[in-house]
Amino acid sequence: MEEKDAVNVPEGWTTELLSQAKSITAKRAKTVIDHIFKYGQITSDDLQNKYGYRHTSRAIRDVREKGIPIESFRVPSSDGRTINAYRFANPKNMHLGTLAGRKMFSKQFKKDVIRSAGLRCSICLQQYEERYLQIDHKIPYEISGEPATLKTNEFMPLCASCNRAKSWSCEHCPNWKDKKPDICKTCYWASPESHQHIATENIRRLAIVWKGHSISDYDNLTIIAKKKNVLITDYVKQVLTQYLNSLKNGNKSAKVDKK
Repeated sequence: MEEKDAVNVPEGWTTELLSQAKSITAKRAKTVIDHIFKYGQITSDDLQNKYGYRHTSRAIRDVREKGIPIESFRVPSSDGRTINAYRFANPKNMHLGTLAGRKMFSKQFKKDVIRSAGLRCSICLQQYEERYLQIDHKIPYEISGEPATLKTNEFMPLCASCNRAKSWSCEHCPNWKDKKPDICKTCYWASPESHQHIATENIRRLAIVWKGHSISDYDNLTIIAKKKNVLITDYVKQVLTQYLNSLKNGNKSAKVDKK
């Protein structure tokens, strides 16, 4: 190894890991790696403004999926904002399961995961054609790494929109740094049907989509909410609360307020 290369070796990196990083040719991952080797870090502004990568988290994920340890931290931007920055990490501080990179899913495995969910996105519960659903780890790869054996119940099919929402929420969660899988297990993004929090916040969420013949119900709810001068989400919660209270009082045939 040349002397100039040795100066740039991140703490804890072996010669093999350095060679692995330099051998990566995938454009987005290579862009990130080359920039960090040159400047010591790369910011979200660099990724967006210099390289045109709108979804910065995807670019960083590309690097991690190649088995290259990388960590995030916060820095001030040129206009006074606080933004994300990324640098190479010491492998000793990373979860062992993330260092080998992600495993490739077979077509059959993807089918098994998607069909086990009834061709539905696990978050919004809408049915999609198989090609429009993406496979994602229930517990983020960056938290627990890749399991030794792939099991369908450790993955979930997501539509593109929900996958992006999950990525953003997870990457801004306090547990992204703490990396405690048990916290993720009870999160909405891993267990939407039985969650206890959303990104560690004491929140509950229910995804409701009106489609086809039920759209008229949504339209009616919108009209009533507008008359009451409340948001439709607040009105739906009012209706549900009213119904639940009627059940508690023993009135199983309670009528919903339509005024």
